[in-house]
Amino acid sequence: QVQLVESGGGLVQAGGSLRLSCAASGRTFSGYAMGWFRQAAGKEREFVAAIAWNGFTYYQDSMKGRVTISRDRAKNTVHLQMNSLKPEDTAVYFCGADPSFSVVGTTPQYWGQGTQVTVSS
Repeated sequence: QVQLVESGGGLVQAGGSLRLSCAASGRTFSGYAMGWFRQAAGKEREFVAAIAWNGFTYYQDSMKGRVTISRDRAKNTVHLQMNSLKPEDTAVYFCGADPSFSVVGTTPQYWGQGTQVTVSS
């Protein structure tokens, strides 16, 4: 059974940092593209960042410079380092996985259950 489990969310003050992690299990994801998304209350889920199997990365324009996606292929884990957080970054953050990098940023095959990030002003 494939599972993606996010962790690392929590409450942080504006200007602070958080590092989210997504642990994948049930299969080897080293050849998969991994992505991060977020969904704020009352809004649609939106793409944040993605990383291909070879380490190539892609970011949502509005978050460039504040977030870094990375992966540990040996541990089947992907991370999202978020800095200079703003109250508008408050959302549930999800990770996704898909064999295709061109798909992972839209409708990945696998989804995690999400982790809440709350940024206070």
